[in-house]
Amino acid sequence: MNAAIDKGTAAKGGAAALTAALLTACIAFQLNASMLSPALVTMGEELGTDQAAIGLSQTWFFTTAALFSLFLPRLSDVVGRKRILIIMMLMTAVGSVVAALAPNIGWLFAGRIIQGISGPTVPLALLMLRSAVPNPRRYGALMGLILAVNGGVAGIDSFLGGYLAENHGFRSIFWFMVVLAVLAAVAVALLTRESKPQAGTKMDWRGVFFIVVAVGALLTALNEASKLVGGMSSQTLLISLVLLAVAAAAFYGFWMTEKRVAEPMVQIEHLRQRATWAPLLTTVLTMTGIFAVINGIVPAYVQAAAPGFGVGPTQTALLILTPFALLGWVFGPISGRLAPVFGYNTVLRVGMLGSIVALLIIVFFGLNSLPMMIAGTALLGIMYAGTANIMLNGLGVVLSPPGNPGFLPGMNAGAFNLGAGLSFLVLPAVLVGTSNLGDHASYFTVVMVGLVITVAAFAASLLIPKPVDAEVE
Repeated sequence: MNAAIDKGTAAKGGAAALTAALLTACIAFQLNASMLSPALVTMGEELGTDQAAIGLSQTWFFTTAALFSLFLPRLSDVVGRKRILIIMMLMTAVGSVVAALAPNIGWLFAGRIIQGISGPTVPLALLMLRSAVPNPRRYGALMGLILAVNGGVAGIDSFLGGYLAENHGFRSIFWFMVVLAVLAAVAVALLTRESKPQAGTKMDWRGVFFIVVAVGALLTALNEASKLVGGMSSQTLLISLVLLAVAAAAFYGFWMTEKRVAEPMVQIEHLRQRATWAPLLTTVLTMTGIFAVINGIVPAYVQAAAPGFGVGPTQTALLILTPFALLGWVFGPISGRLAPVFGYNTVLRVGMLGSIVALLIIVFFGLNSLPMMIAGTALLGIMYAGTANIMLNGLGVVLSPPGNPGFLPGMNAGAFNLGAGLSFLVLPAVLVGTSNLGDHASYFTVVMVGLVITVAAFAASLLIPKPVDAEVE
């Protein structure tokens, strides 16, 4: 860390001004990710296309966000974090303008892909925050505040998106994003200082190429494979297998490149350390076990007339999704404040165990009782969204090696996206594969599978080393 930079940041307005700027940037990214969810039907109607095409535009946004996350944090270490974050916000505004003016689905795709450059906003914000706030207690509290936004802006984002789409059309959502992204760029420009911990280092663009191709092919393969859930297709299966082969070859090329170049994007010895692979494994397993449960399985069950409760979509959002997001938003700063005092790993494991208890409540009681389902998902909001998710993001920063601080946060962002993709591949496949057991038994089985994977994530978390420098004695 650069002490002069830290003092300069403090002199320019302190941690409060820095946090305000970073929060604005993170909210701008989060709205890109979640604000369109209630407007997807309206987008299809206004653009004259089907929901599959609209859904694909969302998939490409998240895919490109994951790919930019792999290397932009590393690039920011070299050329300047403030510079990269401002460029990201301005490009997000450009993509929003393209999407707002889109005459057809093709231009909407272009806009969403451009917006994907905002993908590493949160890890980059945490790196800037850690550089400027050396006090572990204060950093933990501010980290929790920023990461709480990453789970959704207390449910307001979805509500506002639905309101704008219903009253002013989907394009108004993108114009709102333009304004917020420009405000974020201005705030970052005025309220933050530049930091370049790896200034003078040569960027390993060949390594970037291989890792982007590898992860891109893997995510696309998962997306293609998810189509097999509804039935076998030889063409889709072949495409998935070819993409997996491309991913494997690219990963091999990445590994060999990093062994040979003088200034690698990732040093091989770092990949072998528990501080790297243990948090990445925990992130993937946690997301795989929980993400589709709360974002797909539970809402579908609650809305089903049988064996569910026949609750409408709006009421489902109010009873299930909004409390989940709101509680995660409230408890994020609390868990962030506790992490440097009691230990990041301790708080993570409390969140993991609490998530396991929440899944047990859902599977054994919630499937038969709407109040117990609400209680289970509310507890999941506290323990997963407000605790485990916060710690997994935070560990990606505090465990990153000093000589390459941007590498692990970027890889961890990719792990989040990979886990989310696996979750929507594995769990719906289990739901379809067990349909012959009956609806209730099928839902019971799929949540149990999510529970088992989450238990495996807890086991993986036991291997994560203690981030000594980020905790108080």
